[in-house]
Amino acid sequence: MFPEPRAHVRPTWTRREFVRDALCGFGGLAFSELASRAAAASAPANPLAPKAPHLSAKARSVIFLFMAGGPSHLETFDPKPLLNTLHGQPRPKAFGEAKYQFIKGSAKLLGTRREFRRHGQCGMEVSDLFPHVAHWTDRLALLRSCHGDMVVHSAAQYELFSGRIVPGYPSMGSWLAYGLGSESDSLPAYVVMPDPKGALEAGQPMYGHGFLPAVYQPTMFRPGAKPVLNLSLPEGVTAAQRKRTLDFIRQANLRRMTPEDEDFHARLNAYDLAFKMQTESPSLFDFGCESQETLDLYGVGREPTHDYGRRCLLARKLVEKGVRFVCVVAGGGPGNMQWDAHQDIEENHLRKAAETDRPVAALLADLERRGLLESTLVVWGGEFGRSPEAESGKGRDHHNLGFSMWMAGGGIRGGEIVGATDEIGLHAVRDRVHFRDIHATILHQLGVDSDRLTYPHLGRDERLTFVEGRVIRQIV
Repeated sequence: MFPEPRAHVRPTWTRREFVRDALCGFGGLAFSELASRAAAASAPANPLAPKAPHLSAKARSVIFLFMAGGPSHLETFDPKPLLNTLHGQPRPKAFGEAKYQFIKGSAKLLGTRREFRRHGQCGMEVSDLFPHVAHWTDRLALLRSCHGDMVVHSAAQYELFSGRIVPGYPSMGSWLAYGLGSESDSLPAYVVMPDPKGALEAGQPMYGHGFLPAVYQPTMFRPGAKPVLNLSLPEGVTAAQRKRTLDFIRQANLRRMTPEDEDFHARLNAYDLAFKMQTESPSLFDFGCESQETLDLYGVGREPTHDYGRRCLLARKLVEKGVRFVCVVAGGGPGNMQWDAHQDIEENHLRKAAETDRPVAALLADLERRGLLESTLVVWGGEFGRSPEAESGKGRDHHNLGFSMWMAGGGIRGGEIVGATDEIGLHAVRDRVHFRDIHATILHQLGVDSDRLTYPHLGRDERLTFVEGRVIRQIV
């Protein structure tokens, strides 16, 4: 005979028995909560979250209109009547010496065929290359005494962006992303829009994050109508499904990641940003929501302004959504496709100005009418200017000793002219402005103290402005 089966359920528990039997369950719940909190604590905070500036900020974002190759100050913003008078003659020794890359010692001075007129209440002189930008002289701060340390493209481009003449140092866009973060959690903090004609001599390192953590690297947009690929979710995949996949990847990475692993941090941030761009930002890249008047203003849909007009319009849309730094490059590929007018200054600059003048003026107008110009600092310029002497009869060589750049918006005092070059445009001779001074001024307008924005590297606290940058007080 088999014994009678024992009852599997007791009708009642004493209080002592209930607490004893439930102890393991309560402990498991507590352990689960502690484990959840530990996982949350180990997850990295968003390094691109907005950060408070050191000082009172006049601007929130920067658009750098990079005229790659070196536009001539002598044909654009710095008229030199004496240069025309001395056309075809050797440079008088009284003006001093200059080192060039290609010009021979027997080169003669080259006058300009451009006409300059005074514009605005300030009476700023601008050449006929820029009839649209000329309407904005009362909002421009023109720096006629810029200078750099190098006369070759790659080193000068590194210095323009990072303040150093060699690669490996962070660009100004990466420094701002590091110091201030981004006001958008669904777009990059720092965007570069290259020219579709090709790469530049310094390549992508000039825009790079250098020794800063990888999360502060730029997002490079593609040329053409689709600057970002795969912006839409794959067919049949819902946002909820994609989010579950990303959560799984994040948890798997967190189990392996250490606080020192910058690549993992950057990868996690890139996954999250890509998902947010797929779900929140596709309309940003759709120009169909822009009025025809706005498209016409930028010259979109017509040549030669279509490409640069599209990218300038996209720059406005990006800063409107909280992107911190946008670089819009004009010029790429072989030399003459840039502002690099070695062979024929007239042909090159007429073509490049026709591509950019209307879009740049449209950007200023569009920012102003949307109430964004005061909070957006617009910077225009290249890595150097062009020589007073002729190269190949009709061209001009690289020239780093004196050239022009300008700033507008972002609390900059418009209608101001800072500094001067000598009577033939050879040397900056008054109130000289180095690239590091421009960097210090950009940081100042965004509320950043250049002495306090530092990062430890190889035993020293590095900064964008090295130890030399000064704020250009005449324009702030």
